[in-house]
Amino acid sequence: MRRGDWVTAATLADQLGVTPRSVRTYVTALNARVPGGDAIESGPAGYRATASAAAALRAASEPDAGTPRERLHALVRALLDAGDGIDVYETAERMHVSAATLEADLGRVRAMLGGGEASGLSLERSGPRVRLAGTELAQRRFVSRLAHDEMEAGAFDLDALRRAADTMAIPSEALGAFKSDLVARLGEQGFFVNEFSAADVVLHVAIAADRVAQGRALEAVHGEPEEVRVRIADAIGALAREHFGVDLGEGDRLHLAALVLTRIVVPGSRDEPAVAPDPAIAAVVRRAVEHAADRYLVDIAHDDFVERLSLHVQNLVHRAREQAWSRNPLTRTLKSAYPMIFDVAVSIASELSDALGVPIRDDEIAYIAMHVGGRLERSRRAETTLTATIVCPGYYELHELLRSSVDRSLGRSIEVTGVETRVDPDWDAIDTDLVLTTIEPPLAEGRAPADRIVRIQPFLTDADVERVAAAASRVRRARRLGRLRAELARYFAPGAFLRGLDASRGEEGMIRDLGALLVAQGVIGEDYVESTIERERLSSTAFAETLAVPHALKMTASRTAIAIGVSEQPVPWGDARVHVVALVAFSEGDREAFQTVFEQFVEVFGEPDRAQRIVRRGVDLSSFLDELAAVIDG
Repeated sequence: MRRGDWVTAATLADQLGVTPRSVRTYVTALNARVPGGDAIESGPAGYRATASAAAALRAASEPDAGTPRERLHALVRALLDAGDGIDVYETAERMHVSAATLEADLGRVRAMLGGGEASGLSLERSGPRVRLAGTELAQRRFVSRLAHDEMEAGAFDLDALRRAADTMAIPSEALGAFKSDLVARLGEQGFFVNEFSAADVVLHVAIAADRVAQGRALEAVHGEPEEVRVRIADAIGALAREHFGVDLGEGDRLHLAALVLTRIVVPGSRDEPAVAPDPAIAAVVRRAVEHAADRYLVDIAHDDFVERLSLHVQNLVHRAREQAWSRNPLTRTLKSAYPMIFDVAVSIASELSDALGVPIRDDEIAYIAMHVGGRLERSRRAETTLTATIVCPGYYELHELLRSSVDRSLGRSIEVTGVETRVDPDWDAIDTDLVLTTIEPPLAEGRAPADRIVRIQPFLTDADVERVAAAASRVRRARRLGRLRAELARYFAPGAFLRGLDASRGEEGMIRDLGALLVAQGVIGEDYVESTIERERLSSTAFAETLAVPHALKMTASRTAIAIGVSEQPVPWGDARVHVVALVAFSEGDREAFQTVFEQFVEVFGEPDRAQRIVRRGVDLSSFLDELAAVIDG
């Protein structure tokens, strides 16, 4: 479904770690889940998800009656509802299972609680009676975690949220209307709303309504809450009464308002200036941003950026202390599409984590990456703007009208720097990225015109705009990959090539194996290998489906070099399975090469078919580079 196009059985088998025969079996089973059996269609190019695939996914996530998962949910629900605990034998009889089966399920509950230290909950036992001990707030977090675990990865739609709520018997009918009204009410009060986390807060409100209805309200908050929190609390109280039919007490309203302020409301508002961030947090953020800006040569060390990111980090610290992590459905996309930006975010997150003493997970790193990407968007857009010359023989103001049309339709990506009105311009002298011409260019020695020349009509049509946009995209890609092509021979270290990675050694073992090849050549020391492993622990470097690019955050290599490991069978890496591991050692003097090598190398392996060709034919470093160059040259 994520690919949205044909995928071969071999590629799917690699990603799943099974055989192509198993893939065929899975497809048959999935098609059996939907009427008409067309969740996945097959053809000469492999398999492709249809519009019915979502229904098959939902069917896969809905537990059948009597399954261990449904029984576990029922057991947790019983423990949550019974303040004085449950009787093991009575509960087993009610669930139509043996006491031994229920004891095994209780063991699973204990494992989910993690010993009680992290969750704040534990199971207390006295004879046949078992009780869930812990604060009301800890119990609610537990319900939220179980409901989230039922949601499909990256799915933040209301249907997924309702199904997740239903698994824990949380009232779900009013979730959609409540979310819409809450977002609207916050907008009316002038707040910018983070829609990605809105569903998470709505789930907490539904849990609170359910617990309050059972007489499990939170105690009132001590002290005088700030005015903005009271305003949001009043809105939540009114909406909970309207949609869930429950009157929330002051403690619940203010607690939920705090969740809104730290998760879905962007600090500040349209009408009011942003609150000042904590000076200590702001100082830590500024240092982390300045270090990242210097390390990666990116233009992010600006006061407005630091202030906005500081307010975000201030909320992040609150979430970390509450163990109330904010999920981000764009994490996978950001990591694969913008690996350099994500790596800048990892660098910032690493320094923040050390200085503030809080763990920062991938989803939270993705939010930092969104801040970084937003700041860099202007400069990135300037870098991707192409120059163009219009060739339009003069006739009245025809060339002026055409230039105006091009500026209006393509002005964000193309800058017209010249207009030729002669019928016989000097084509060889035109040196812009693109040439947009209303007349046929002469054929050079019998060859077709260059790719940068696009034939358009004197009066620009939609088809002309599409052709120019496609040509611009080809030129940008050729420019990006051309830079990588020029660096290939310089950075790939002779002898630093390993065919047949040992997956049994795990990610750290494979990093050590590749690192040893560069250590032997004097490119890096053992400290760089350890730093690379430390970076991998922060966030997986599997940036593409087939490629991992482990590297250290500090550029301490004597020179920039790449060690390549290739495996015909995919090896587990983070939550992905990859064929190629490229350990990159960067030197301080080659910082400018970081973006070129990093992003373009990931882009080359972004398409599995191209990656498979390189893996299959690259039996040694020479042939690997030949295939890589052939793919880049198209």
